[in-house]
Amino acid sequence: MNLKFHNQQKGLMLVLSSPSGAGKTSIAQGLIKADPSLRMSISVTTRPKRQNEIDGVDYNFVDVKTFKKMQQRGELLEYATVFDHLYGTPRAEVKETLTAGYDIVFDIDWQGAQQITKNAVEDVVKVFILPPTTEELEKRLKKRAQDTNKVVATRMEKASSEMTHWAEYDYVLINDNLEQTVNQVLKILVAERLRQHRQIGIEEFVKNLTRARS
Repeated sequence: MNLKFHNQQKGLMLVLSSPSGAGKTSIAQGLIKADPSLRMSISVTTRPKRQNEIDGVDYNFVDVKTFKKMQQRGELLEYATVFDHLYGTPRAEVKETLTAGYDIVFDIDWQGAQQITKNAVEDVVKVFILPPTTEELEKRLKKRAQDTNKVVATRMEKASSEMTHWAEYDYVLINDNLEQTVNQVLKILVAERLRQHRQIGIEEFVKNLTRARS
């Protein structure tokens, strides 16, 4: 009997979290470019759009009233307040993407990661990104020139608190080199996709193998 296993995998949700400026957004973009089976989760936010951002690509920008309605209707898989702005993940888009056979990358903070884990613990893989030093973190925040010095100072103050949540994650990486970190996350993806509970049909395949020998 010629048996062949076609490895269909259950979609996973890859959560990337880090203090602001540690590189999770750049890592997420690198992953999307490197792996065609990945899709980016696009959050909704009440934060004002930055000059280089595109509505519907980087974020879905909404007002507070719209966001609150989405919350009340249960349309958000997770939501959190970050630096006085609301962020959330649309539930319908996530379900649609997973159903289509893609894995999803989430660029969210520890609050959102906790909520997603509660809702779908077996489908979530969480990676926390650390900067090599606090000096390097501050340097990156200033270099990207997206915030005032006051905002940068606020982000640095909050970074220490955010980094205390590292132990809640499955993997912890130090982002000293972007390309290397992206490659490390890609290796994590390969391993996580091969976990037995994500390989649809593996149990039946093994049963058929044992029958073929008897």
